[in-house]
Parts: sequence; C-alpha cells; structure tokens
Amino acid sequence: MKKVIIAIHGLGNKPPKDQLQKWGRMAIEEGIDNLGAKVKLSEFELVYWADLLYDKPQTTTEKDKESPYFLDEVYTKAPKNYKVEPHEIRRKFQDYFKSLAYKIFLKNDYHLRYAFVSQKLIHKYFYEMEVYFEGDSDFQSDFNYQVKQEIIRRLSETLKKYKNYKVMLIAHSMGSIIAFDVLSFVAQQSRVDTLVTMGAPLGAPFVMSRIAAHSKSTYGQIKLQIPEAVQKHWYNFSDIRDKIALDYKLSDDFAPNSKGVKVVDKLVTNKYVMNGLANPHKSFGYLRTPEFIEVLKAFSEGKKD
Repeated sequence: MKKVIIAIHGLGNKPPKDQLQKWGRMAIEEGIDNLGAKVKLSEFELVYWADLLYDKPQTTTEKDKESPYFLDEVYTKAPKNYKVEPHEIRRKFQDYFKSLAYKIFLKNDYHLRYAFVSQKLIHKYFYEMEVYFEGDSDFQSDFNYQVKQEIIRRLSETLKKYKNYKVMLIAHSMGSIIAFDVLSFVAQQSRVDTLVTMGAPLGAPFVMSRIAAHSKSTYGQIKLQIPEAVQKHWYNFSDIRDKIALDYKLSDDFAPNSKGVKVVDKLVTNKYVMNGLANPHKSFGYLRTPEFIEVLKAFSEGKKD
C-alpha cells in the first residue's frame, strides 16, 4: 500500500506553504541522517491554513519585528553542542500543576469554572485559537464560522484524497485540536494508521471542556476517547519545556478507542535554536527528534508493535 505523511501546522502566521512544507521535509530528513536510519520518506503534504487569517505570509524581507509578516525562525539544523539538561523537577511540578488546574478549572462534568480566565488568556495570546473556537457560532455569515469550516474542509478533503493510502497524520500545536475535531466529529470514517501530535495543547482544561461539550452534543454523552478513525497508533511528543504543551501526558486524558489504540506519550528534547534562542515548541525541532524518526521508520516499514 502507498504511504503518505499529512501534516497540519499550528498557531501563528507562517511562511508560504511551499516553503514551510519544504522545511518540514528537510527537518525529517535531518533526523533520519542523524539517526543513521534507512527510511524511504513517503509522500509529504502540508495542510496549510494560515492564509485564512493573514493576508500575506511571513518573509525574511520584513524588518518590523512587531509585524505579523516578520519571520524570525527559519529552518536551521540542530546545533552540534546542544546541552541536554535533566528536567525531573520540572516534570514533577507540571504533574502537580495539571492535577491542581483540573481541580480548579474543571467540574466533574467537564464544564469550566472561571471560563472568563481562559477567554481572556486566549484573546490576549492566541488569536488563531480564538477565531477557531468562536467558529462554533450558528451564524454562517460570521467570519469565524467561515474560517473554521474552511480549515476543517481542507484537512477533511486531504484525508479523503488519500483514502486508499496508509496515512500518518502529524499535527503540531493547535493543529492537534483541529485534527482531533476532524477525526472525532467530522470525518469519522477516515482511516489514519498513525496519529502523531507534537507540542499539543489538547490536555488544557479549556480544550478538554470544549471536546467534552462537542462529544455530548454529537454522541449524547461525554466520550473523551481516541477517535475511531485512528487505526493503530497515537504518539504524543512533548518537550517538558514546551509552554504550549504544559500537559505533556495525554494518555490519562483520553480513553482507548474500540480498536484498543492508546496514547503513547514520549518526552523528547526539541533542539531548535535560532540566533542563540531556544524554542522547544518549534515543529522543526520535533520533526528531527530520534524518537519521532523511530516511529516514522516503523510506519514506513509497516512494522507491528
């Protein structure tokens, strides 16, 4: 069977689609080379949606650092002397923070307490997420509704295009929310062999609450489980320093689907550095981690766990 890697990007404006897709593939190829793996890279297609929210893509020619078109993070190879530090204390803190956050912000039925806090946070820092969430509006003429529907359509149509392929779906950052929505509530009949989430905010209380609400309205009950469309694997990659993926462990948030697929959480070191500044959330850094390359190798070879 032919194989394809479909990727969907996350928050923020982006460089043009062709460039971002090229850099994503280069990051994977760098990871393959670093590991010395023999992997025949499958077809690679990016589901791009930044153009729905920004009239122009990012470019290195833009000099205004406050401009949404300013591009300060391009693909660059990982530094050779990257120092990997232990993060056991940080991990324990985040485990404690998660349990505390759930007690404070989530009721037993997954309704949010202090919803205004999440709304203000999203409004201030996550424009794309705000548009997408408010796209649940019933007003079809509403800008947010139209944007959300087009994002969903693009991913759904891409999955349909490759319905006869063995599919790996890579969802970075907010792309993980979109992927979960599409696989759970829109294109349930899709067949995704391997779902890969990277730097995913899926475990945040305001996201979990929203998923629970959608689940109840769709199925008549709260079903926080892996989408049935996922056939064999869901791997969740997080760097403990990634501020978007503060809940790095999704295996205790989502129940297995009827096929017995479980979330496999993998803590990795994202070695993306640009101009001396590390960004442990950057997709290029995740795509070249040895842990992801091992998953890619197994997918390419058709190995069974």
